[in-house]
Amino acid sequence: MTASTAPRALSSRLPWTHPLFWFAAISLAHVAMRLLASPALKWDEAEQILWTQELALGYGPQPPLYTWLQWAMNQVFGPSVLALSLLKHGLLALTYSLMYLAGRELLDERGAFWASASMVLMPALGWYSVRDQTHTILVTAMACGAWWLLLRIVRRPRPLDFALLGLVCGFGMLAKYSFALVAGAMLLAALSVPEARRALLSRGWWWAPLVGLLVVLPHAAWLLSHLTEATSGTISKMNIQPENGLVKGLLRLLEGVVPSTLLLWALFALWAFRSAWWQRPLAPVSPPMHRVFVRYLGLVLLALAGMVVFAGVSNFKGRWILPLLCMAPLAAFSARPELQHHPRARRYTIAVATMAVILLVAAGIRPWFSGLRGEVDELNHPSIELADALRAAGYDGTSPIVASDHMLAGMLRVRFPDALVDACAPGEDEIPTCVADHLRRSVQRGQGLLLISRTDYVPSSWWDQAQARIAPRALQSIHLPFHMVRAGTPQAHYEYIWSPHGTQP
Repeated sequence: MTASTAPRALSSRLPWTHPLFWFAAISLAHVAMRLLASPALKWDEAEQILWTQELALGYGPQPPLYTWLQWAMNQVFGPSVLALSLLKHGLLALTYSLMYLAGRELLDERGAFWASASMVLMPALGWYSVRDQTHTILVTAMACGAWWLLLRIVRRPRPLDFALLGLVCGFGMLAKYSFALVAGAMLLAALSVPEARRALLSRGWWWAPLVGLLVVLPHAAWLLSHLTEATSGTISKMNIQPENGLVKGLLRLLEGVVPSTLLLWALFALWAFRSAWWQRPLAPVSPPMHRVFVRYLGLVLLALAGMVVFAGVSNFKGRWILPLLCMAPLAAFSARPELQHHPRARRYTIAVATMAVILLVAAGIRPWFSGLRGEVDELNHPSIELADALRAAGYDGTSPIVASDHMLAGMLRVRFPDALVDACAPGEDEIPTCVADHLRRSVQRGQGLLLISRTDYVPSSWWDQAQARIAPRALQSIHLPFHMVRAGTPQAHYEYIWSPHGTQP
């Protein structure tokens, strides 16, 4: 590693002039925007609010770490939009900060900022993670942390960094199972480069697998006995078509890598630096981490293509690709460190910062934008007014609630934090059993039961299914205007049955 690319100590200037300060500041601004936007919930937010009603070693198709963190936040702030937003945007700030620290191992402060802030130009992180994602944010943060620690180890291996790498990789596996591909490709790429291999096999290397195994082991034991539950959802989303999905799969892979992940950043980088990317040839022998980056990218793309060719996977989403390719700006700028002093360098910094502000404003106005287009969003639901109407109808605020979908259930749990809330919507064949079981438990506990649905998202037969194994009762209705919608938009329509204690059907 040359002197020009050697890591430098963090700046000792005033905190508000440091990039890490601004990563935290814009995350807090996003929290404020989310609180102002709506008290209702998006789908992933509602899912977390429901899952955090109890601690478990696993939660269906997702590993448990994000939900554990959300549970801890709920203990401090209650099950609320504030708790949801603080965790999400805190993890986003952590993601950008860890990539910045990784960049500082190879670049000056400006280049490290670019390597980190450029991720805002990856739609899956810059926009969709702000809209409604959870586990993707956490696994991307752990991928950035793994790159930072790998770079530290290659520069100067220490047992503590090996232990931290094992901890981060363990957390990555508990964030999303796809982290296994990130870690596997990183390991193989690093071992294939002599300088990196010597560092990875130096004194204390065994701390990494030991700590990682200890972190993952409890959930792994749960996973072995819940394998179908944990994998069926992801497998179905991959749309596996072994016989005729090859072309479709390769096209969807290309879409996930280019327009969904790298294209916007590449366009910004080309606009800013133009031919400077290729005018000067690369050194004949690149530094070790450059070779690791290139081989890692090759392994990742080869593995993804192999999933198409040999497993028939025909669907790839940008959020699945994001943790695998979030290091692309770091790899590019570390290969061209001279761009940090390019005459147009300031222009790139301003462009990326401007895009971050645009996305912040867009996050705040998105429910208004949806309403003006006539497309009602989950955030347009009148959650506070619905809770008030249910109280006025006699609901006691503590009896269990069974909703027709997760969004409605999560929204009501925020308003009624003392009630046990669930969604009976895994499949129409299971709805009768789900509702009957909740009613039985309510009777045993001497509580009432509230059944409720929303007409903008409910199967036509949901109420028939819900009352199939209980004594049917007439439905009550609540009509409320959606928030932030144009004139003439039909009102929100909720149907419910409230059975107080002693009058259960």
